[in-house]
Amino acid sequence: MARTMTKTATYSIMHMVVAIGVAYALTGSWIVALGIGLVEPIVQTVAYHLHERAWSFGDPHDHSRRKVPIDTAQAAA
Repeated sequence: MARTMTKTATYSIMHMVVAIGVAYALTGSWIVALGIGLVEPIVQTVAYHLHERAWSFGDPHDHSRRKVPIDTAQAAA
């Protein structure tokens, strides 16, 4: 698990560095680049969560959202 956490942390740092670098290349301003580089990962995290939720609606094997539980005893009768 420590390796997974380290991998996640290093990926997050790399993501921010790339975002800041791209923002600086486009704007020429370190202040704007730092702002974008720090805000973008937060927005991306929310977008990822919404994307995962949208995909979960299409999973035919996920019965956790079923509103009416299936009673197998009554269904067999």
